[in-house]
Amino acid sequence: MFHVYVLRSLINGKFYTGYTGDIEKRLKQHNSGSGGRFTKLNKPFELVYTEEYDDKYVAQKRERELKTSKGRYWVKKIVNGK
Repeated sequence: MFHVYVLRSLINGKFYTGYTGDIEKRLKQHNSGSGGRFTKLNKPFELVYTEEYDDKYVAQKRERELKTSKGRYWVKKIVNGK
């Protein structure tokens, strides 16, 4: 099972979108600062949205969609409940 997820920084409210096979492990990695430059500088995070997929390539495609300007707008709308 693969997950597309959106995290929100508890420091500044910025969003991070990614995909993984183990959502709990990945969230711990991001919050420990081992996820990359963006997550290291904006941690800690909370998980605000997730989708599940059986196929890794479908999950990767969805992650790319959510990283477009239209996708980021959609994420903000869903997460903020509008």
